[in-house]
Amino acid sequence: MTAIVSMDAGVADELRQTLELQRQAFLSELPVSHIQRVDRLRRLIRLLQENCDALCDAMSQDFGQRSRHVSQLTDIVYSLRNARHAIRRLKRWSRPSRRSLDFPLRLLGGDAWVEYQPKGVVGILSPWNFPVYLTLGPLAGVLAAGNRAMIKPSELTPATSALLAELVGRYFDRSEVTVFTGGIEVGSAFSALPFDHLVFTGGGNVGRHVMHAAADNLVPVTLELGGKSPVVVSASADIERAAERIVLGKLLNAGQICLAPDYVLVQRGVEESLVRALLDKAATIFPRYAGNPDYTAIIDARHFARLQGYLDDAAERGAEVLRAVGVEGGEASRILPFHLVRNPPVDSAIMRNEIFGPLLPVLGYDTLDDAIAFINRRDRPLGLYYFGEEAIEERRLLERTIAGGVTLNDVVFHVMQEELPLGGVGASGIGRYHGHEGFLEFSHAKAVYRQPRFDIAGLLGAKPPYGARLERYIRKELK
Repeated sequence: MTAIVSMDAGVADELRQTLELQRQAFLSELPVSHIQRVDRLRRLIRLLQENCDALCDAMSQDFGQRSRHVSQLTDIVYSLRNARHAIRRLKRWSRPSRRSLDFPLRLLGGDAWVEYQPKGVVGILSPWNFPVYLTLGPLAGVLAAGNRAMIKPSELTPATSALLAELVGRYFDRSEVTVFTGGIEVGSAFSALPFDHLVFTGGGNVGRHVMHAAADNLVPVTLELGGKSPVVVSASADIERAAERIVLGKLLNAGQICLAPDYVLVQRGVEESLVRALLDKAATIFPRYAGNPDYTAIIDARHFARLQGYLDDAAERGAEVLRAVGVEGGEASRILPFHLVRNPPVDSAIMRNEIFGPLLPVLGYDTLDDAIAFINRRDRPLGLYYFGEEAIEERRLLERTIAGGVTLNDVVFHVMQEELPLGGVGASGIGRYHGHEGFLEFSHAKAVYRQPRFDIAGLLGAKPPYGARLERYIRKELK
């Protein structure tokens, strides 16, 4: 186990030495057997099963108030599901993929296929909002693909990060998986290492720095960056059901989710009904906030102040700010209740930035094309959500917008499906790290071609001096 709590002159050396240790161990092990991959995934499962309570305690300590059920479900159970899903599918994912050949190469004895090999050592930079799931979830894909891993978890969850370092050191050899803790300096040195692949989950601003550091070493990256995920509510929707599902998704982890509904576009004819239903559902689900074991605090004072600033800015710009019934808490406890912000200006802080908290802007639209145009004028979102019963509307929204993933008639649920990939587009992310697509992301697809004994170049006339046979072939291909 490697746990670095502050940056000093020796940290960069230790990072490089660990990378070299893992790379040499990886090369010595090639090919990485199915048995070894499954063994590592099973150790990951045991880590989660045998330390569930300790991990939940650490997350609660870091947040100050966090639902134990949320920690168990989102961080522990979903991490377990990732690893178990990989074990069940690994043989199928790992099979070479046979590819077709130009006629008549196969008849002459040629063959072509793709083999999936591990890349080597993968760096994982994980965030604070789901500090176990967003660390060990990607790790499951990395291990399934046969790689080694170095992990740098967030400094905003120090108790969880320290425990992860201890547990990983207990269940894995340092040459297999290692955790480095510490602040921004350690993260910067970590992202500058010449990994074989680098995974970052977090905000777009930091993601740009990570990608720049990786580019210096030509390290391929997977970036899961979030952004502003819109909800479109049609007049054809069941408003009560839509409101309950939006509130449940928004207030899970107090909205500190990269895929949380970030703003709602609602058809004007049902706007008032939806606003009332959203406030009513929030009051029913969370009649109180402070001291409520089902609610989660904002991670730190800086983020609490940021969210309060969004509300103040929106109110000053003329938006209507509606607080949910049962408001409790405050700056000292970092408990922030559900707020609706009606029709904030598009250049307000709450509409320019990913919210990452329990605040929800609601804006009316006249036609579906207006809603589509509003979404398409902004960065492509990580998630997109539609509530409605009109198949034509649903299809038009799917075809006319581009988003990382979509859930229809609910929010967030597409990320819980193990067979669906997780990832964004452009500003919301690059690459995928879920299920089969995650296995492919962390594997090198090696093309292999076997040439037959026949003189193919001679048959084509592709040997100098070139003549009529090659010219006939070229003319045929040009037609």
